[in-house]
Amino acid sequence: MAVPTPRPASAASLAEFLAERWRRWTADPSHPDIPAAQRTFALAGKVALDELLLTAMIASVRLPSDAERRRITREVEDALALFAERGWLEQPWRYHDAPPPLARMRERRASAGGRSFTHVTFESEYEPRPEEPGRARWLQRRSNRVAHAWVLRHPGPSRPWLMCIHGYGMGFPLADLNGFRAENLSRVLGLNLVFPVLPLHGPRRKGARSGQGFVAGDHLDTIHAEAQAMWDIRRILSWIRAHEGEPVGVYGLSLGGYNAALLAGLDAELACVIAGVPATCFVDFVREHAPLILLRDERAADLMCERAERLLRVVSPLSLPPVVPWERRFVFGGVADRFIPAAHVGRLWEHWARPRVAWYQGSHVTFPWDRGVQQLVEEALRSSGLIGAR
Repeated sequence: MAVPTPRPASAASLAEFLAERWRRWTADPSHPDIPAAQRTFALAGKVALDELLLTAMIASVRLPSDAERRRITREVEDALALFAERGWLEQPWRYHDAPPPLARMRERRASAGGRSFTHVTFESEYEPRPEEPGRARWLQRRSNRVAHAWVLRHPGPSRPWLMCIHGYGMGFPLADLNGFRAENLSRVLGLNLVFPVLPLHGPRRKGARSGQGFVAGDHLDTIHAEAQAMWDIRRILSWIRAHEGEPVGVYGLSLGGYNAALLAGLDAELACVIAGVPATCFVDFVREHAPLILLRDERAADLMCERAERLLRVVSPLSLPPVVPWERRFVFGGVADRFIPAAHVGRLWEHWARPRVAWYQGSHVTFPWDRGVQQLVEEALRSSGLIGAR
């Protein structure tokens, strides 16, 4: 959302804000079927780690100027009229055109942290429609026009694939491979892996920080980033299916979980979809984390949130009915997650008709050390036939 110009915060108001954040995570969740957080020193340390990273992320966000806010408001109003006329708000899946199959990729060998992989690139060819607001601005990002992915492929006979979609601020080989524990997925479980780089991330970024501009208040940019993510990911899937003929599952973390869940509304052929600590609504993320001490006009901010949430339906996993069968859907979330609260993850779980889920006693970044999460991931891969069949 376009956050109004901040005013100086008093020490008392800042302390009140921090106290409210502490109360939120210690309170029982609003969803009766989500386990309550166990108030232990170990969990408090995990929450503190989330808060530290979240504070650093929010502090790096540049607030839009008055002129930019006026432009954003105008674009949202124009887009709402256009999207309503085309029927995309009522049937969001129609907004996503099927991309042309990917026939060829450029490949080169690379390494990170001592692990070799193949770095593949191809021309994305995604463009917003000529009549969409923000099209010209989006196409000016030249580095974003080239799609990138890291590939770990076993020699010899073909085998199943798992697509791993990274979180916000990632999109670099070392971060992505470590974040998904690629060593276990590839060498131990025997899967071929592909790690697509989301728009505006890693080598596709437009500024110094990976992900800058993806969720920064320019709502049409967010829509085009998500639309291009679906476009690029579906092109990679077309290449794997045409050249390998093996089943493909999808596993996403955080922002990648959002993209995995959105893809579940567009691709019925996926062997499985694992949505890990998934974001579910960009506007709710802002509502959750923008401190009231930064808001100059709360009523205007609420009005913009309402309009933006309606517009973002076209790229919301909560707006598209899943086309992947129920038994192939899997979710996990942390009961003390400070980035994506458990209640937000619960909305996707409900939208997906309550498939297999793992709730762990941890925060957003501590899931790799939870045994229940790892068991869920392996169960998803095994029950979908990606592992254990050979």
